[in-house]
Amino acid sequence: MTDPAPGGTEFDVARLRRRPDVEAPNLQAWDAADLLLLDTAAADLSAAALAADTGQPGVVVIGDSYGALTLGAAARHGLRGLRVHQDPLSGEQALDANAADLGLPGVYTHHPLAAPLVEGARVVLLRLPRSLAALEEIAALIAGHAAPDVAVYAGGRVKHMTTAMNDVLARYFGTVTAGLGRQKSRVLTASAPLPMDRRPADRFPVSQRHDVGLARPLELQAYGAAFGGAALDPGTRFLLPHLASARAADRAVDLGCGTGAIASYLALTRPGLRVLATDQSAAAAASAARTLEANGVADRAVVTRADALGPLPDSSEQLIVLNPPFHIGAAVYAGIALKLFADAGRVLEPGGELWTVWNSHLLYKPALTRLVGPTREVARNPKFTVTVSTRR
Repeated sequence: MTDPAPGGTEFDVARLRRRPDVEAPNLQAWDAADLLLLDTAAADLSAAALAADTGQPGVVVIGDSYGALTLGAAARHGLRGLRVHQDPLSGEQALDANAADLGLPGVYTHHPLAAPLVEGARVVLLRLPRSLAALEEIAALIAGHAAPDVAVYAGGRVKHMTTAMNDVLARYFGTVTAGLGRQKSRVLTASAPLPMDRRPADRFPVSQRHDVGLARPLELQAYGAAFGGAALDPGTRFLLPHLASARAADRAVDLGCGTGAIASYLALTRPGLRVLATDQSAAAAASAARTLEANGVADRAVVTRADALGPLPDSSEQLIVLNPPFHIGAAVYAGIALKLFADAGRVLEPGGELWTVWNSHLLYKPALTRLVGPTREVARNPKFTVTVSTRR
C-alpha cells in the first residue's frame, strides 16, 4: 500500500519486513492502526517538519513495531531527528533494516524509556501497549517532560483497546478524546498535561514478594512493560523447585529472563553460580537488574538485552533455563519458542542441559529432542510440563 506523501516521498508500507523477528504468512509488519495514526496526526506532523527549521523539538515515536510509524512520518512529511523507543530489541533491528531498505537511514535515533526521549516534545505517536501499567508509565513520562502543548496520538486495534486506557490517560492529561474507528482501529488523542500536584506519583518499578520455599521471600521488581508485572508466573513457580535436580555448573543462563525470577532463584540456591540473564525486552532487562539487586545477588549476575542467545558462542554454556513465550506482541505464535530452543541447542556444550517449562498442550517435547537433544519429562501438572534436554 503506497501513501501519498505531502512534503515528502511516497511510503510503501508493504515493503516493511519483520526480520530478525519471526516472519510468516500470517504475520505482517504493519497494520491499519499504524496508517490511522499517521493520518490522524498528519497536520501536527507537517507542522513539526516546518518547526524543525527553527530548531524546535521534533517528533517522538513510542511502541513502533517494525518502522511503519517512524518511517511513515519521515517519508510523508520529510521529518528528521525523530526520537524512537521500542521495547523489543528485534523491533529496533527491524526498524534499522527497513530504514536502510527504504533509503531512510539517519532520520531517527533510538532512546530508552526515560526523560531525554520526550524532553520538550510537541508530538508523540504511540502504539497503545496492551498493558495498562505500560501505558501508565509512558503517560507519566510524557506528562512530566514533554512540552506543555504536546499532542499525544495513541492508537491501536479496537479488539485490544479498553475504556480503562482512556482513564489512564485522563490521570495525566486534561483532555482525552477518542477518534472515529477505521478498519477496526482507533486513535485516542491526549493533550494538556496535568501539573505534578494533580497527577499520580511515579510508582515504577513496582515490587512484590513471593514465597518460593527459600529462607526469605523472592522479591520481583517490574517496570510497566515487563510481561506479568511483579507477579510470579505460575509456570515459573512450578519450575523453580525442580531446578535443584539440574546439573552442577559454574554458570547458567536465564533465557528470556523477564523480571529475573529464575536468575535470582538460581543465584540464591547455588552460591557459587554465576548467572547471565538475557531478554530482548528493554523493560524486562531493566526489571531483572532491579530484581537481582533486591535479592542481593547482583554481584553474581549479569543482565543483557539480546535477541535470544545471539552474543554467546557455540558450545559455550553448561546450563540454560527457559520459560518460553508463545506470542509475539499480540499474535500467538509458537515459532518464537522454537527459535529459542534452537539457539539453546547451539550454545549448550555437549552434556549441557536446557531446563524448560511449557504449557502442556503445546507438546514441545519432539521439538526439544530435535533441536537440542534427548528430552525427558521431569514433572507435570494439569497445566504445565517441565522437561530437561541434554545436548548431544
